Amino acid sequence: MHTCAYASAISEVLMVTKFGSSQPPFRREDRRFVTGAGRYADDVSVPGQCFAAFVRSVHAHGNIRSISVEDAAAMPGILGVFTGADLRTAQVGFIPYLPIPGFKMGTPAPSPRPGLAFEKVRYVGEPVAIVVAETLEQAISAAEAVVVEIDALPAASDIRAAVAPGAPTIWDGTEGNVALSWDSDDPAQIDAVFASAAHVVRLQLRNNRVVSNPIEPRASLAAFDPIEDCYSLTAASQGVQFFLRVLCEHTFGVPREKMHVRTYDVGGAFGMKEQPYPEDIALLFAARRLGRPVKWSGTRNEHFLSDNHARDAIIDCALALDENLKFLALRADILDSVGAYCSCHAAHISIRNTTNGLPLVYQTPVVHSRVKLVMTNAAPIGPYRGAGREQAAYIVERLVDQAARELGVDPIDLRLRNLIRPEALPYRTPSGRTYDSGEFEVVLKKALDLSDWAGFDERARTSGKRGRIRGRGVSCFLECVGGIPFEGAFLRFTEDNKLSVVLATQSSGQGHETSFAQIAAARLGIPFESVEVSEGDSFDVPRGLASVASRSTIMAGSAIAVGCDLIIEKGRKCAAQLLEASEQDVRFADGTFTVAGTDLKMGLFEIANSLRKGTSTSSGLPDSLDTTGDFEVDDLHFPNGCHICEIEIDPETGLIELDRYCAIDDVGTVINPTIVQGQVHGGIAQGVGQALMEHCRYDDEGQLITATFLDYAMPRAAHLPPFAVDFHPTPSTKNPLGVKGTGEVGVTGALPAVSNAVADALARVGVTQVLDMPFTAEKIWRALR
Repeated sequence: MHTCAYASAISEVLMVTKFGSSQPPFRREDRRFVTGAGRYADDVSVPGQCFAAFVRSVHAHGNIRSISVEDAAAMPGILGVFTGADLRTAQVGFIPYLPIPGFKMGTPAPSPRPGLAFEKVRYVGEPVAIVVAETLEQAISAAEAVVVEIDALPAASDIRAAVAPGAPTIWDGTEGNVALSWDSDDPAQIDAVFASAAHVVRLQLRNNRVVSNPIEPRASLAAFDPIEDCYSLTAASQGVQFFLRVLCEHTFGVPREKMHVRTYDVGGAFGMKEQPYPEDIALLFAARRLGRPVKWSGTRNEHFLSDNHARDAIIDCALALDENLKFLALRADILDSVGAYCSCHAAHISIRNTTNGLPLVYQTPVVHSRVKLVMTNAAPIGPYRGAGREQAAYIVERLVDQAARELGVDPIDLRLRNLIRPEALPYRTPSGRTYDSGEFEVVLKKALDLSDWAGFDERARTSGKRGRIRGRGVSCFLECVGGIPFEGAFLRFTEDNKLSVVLATQSSGQGHETSFAQIAAARLGIPFESVEVSEGDSFDVPRGLASVASRSTIMAGSAIAVGCDLIIEKGRKCAAQLLEASEQDVRFADGTFTVAGTDLKMGLFEIANSLRKGTSTSSGLPDSLDTTGDFEVDDLHFPNGCHICEIEIDPETGLIELDRYCAIDDVGTVINPTIVQGQVHGGIAQGVGQALMEHCRYDDEGQLITATFLDYAMPRAAHLPPFAVDFHPTPSTKNPLGVKGTGEVGVTGALPAVSNAVADALARVGVTQVLDMPFTAEKIWRALR
């Protein structure tokens, strides 16, 4: 297969998606998005609202000596200026660290994150005061008049600087700025394996700090109703239930019915909008004090400065092999930054998510991980697409390729020699996870065919004639996703013959309104158009958490399926009474109950309407078919795949061009191929961005020097080739839909695939230096010289 054949493969994949047996409907939500009818947090306004602006620290570390607000408070239109001291006086709480159930890792040293900094600042951009005015312009002008006196302290924004001897202490109680040290097991066993191994390969890797950059910056509208004694918050979130948990249980100490959180459309999140932020706390406080709704619309610069960043780790890792090149042991020692505050789920990103995924799809008897969570004078770290799973893939796949180079063996043969075989499933890993399904060798071989692996040498010669260096990289990965053990769904029949599905998850671009409607429609045999999906209102939401960790379809989709099955059983009992038949004679198909051997039948909506109107004389019938579906799971799910990419390097400039990219993913049952392909495409783009250009950087004083798009590079369409994406589904056994999770496979596969391609290209011209991401043109140019 040559270049034209590769293009043909892409076309075949797209044709299957468009015209295949699944016939996926177009995303129903797209019409309002592309016509400007979407409703985002910044689009929401209410009568009487006023506007907020924040005063932020210009120092990375320091003691707050004073905050002078008098001049600002006297300016025209100013309604109030509040500081951390005001929040403390009102006993407003903090954003806490929140453990994830089912994973024992200890508790990090306390670093409660306040709504407004009090006594001390710990990163540039940390909010120290909120100014509220009649107009936004007045609030911004007054914010500039607030005088903050800070006694600056030495800062340590880099991981190495933070753990170096004599580094400034960021939090009391964190010796050497380490909030938590964690070991997966006694290292003595793995030491013995490495000591006796025939071959040992070692690497030091850097998982570079990045910014999530959703298209929609955060915006919030807070209000307080004194009559009902109830707060309300409109914000971009990934699920209102998690916002309620933080705000009610930890920050304001109020019952959940006294906090109304609403989320409408969300323009991208990627993990960054999982939690409430200090600004949300300050806005809610100000709204109560002033008796007015208070609105804040964050700028892109504020997003760079104070929203959660991601990644940022230094990794020392090693792989031990025997004389037959079988993997014996894997070791990873990780210094993982959590930034200035270790809040919500930050601590779990590296410890739980990275170590759960080791050793991916390879039979490796012994695995040892050691993680240190390091406090730094930088914006806090939070979940971001992959959320540590990409780090596991990066570690293992970089080591496998490095082993192939050092030992002079084919990287594909080395992988095939060590892949977990289908007959070994269910397979319990040394990390304690049990893989229930997967065909890892088949996935790899399909990817090789799709990428035309055999035609690489010819393409490399063609590149060489044009003065380019071609390299290729492969990534066989697996993710552990879908945890957090429960999710619910309300299923209600409406008077206009519709089924309303209410969920606690939240779409931020994934197409929930389409794919969840498909699940209910297929399960009940009713028209797709008759299903309406709603999310984002905490006053009407089932139990659940949020759309994180590739869990939405696994958990909420399964809750819908469970609820639909309950509706069918309830409907069968009702149909039997209404049709005066034996329940065992009632059949259900295509939305209709029929009595075997007769022409008696009733449709699902017909029964629902009959129950609602109370027109039946039958006794013992329920009031409605409305049902709550609940789904719980006690283990994770394991999407996996193989991604292959080819790059070209211009040795005169160091510029890298991504020339070809293909992916075979096993995400279990595919509900909507178009949506799933879009998820994979988006993830690949983010992985490519981190590998080749994205890097969030601070200087030695802790000043953010990549605080705008002038300084922080992002991938554009021109940086990406057409993707050849296909699937090899092996259904999961752990949920009724057989799905495994899709949202993060693109980035998890891309990061090691692109990195391995760069290393391969450089090795072909004799460069053995291990470079850190991002692989910028300057780095490549210098390495080649």
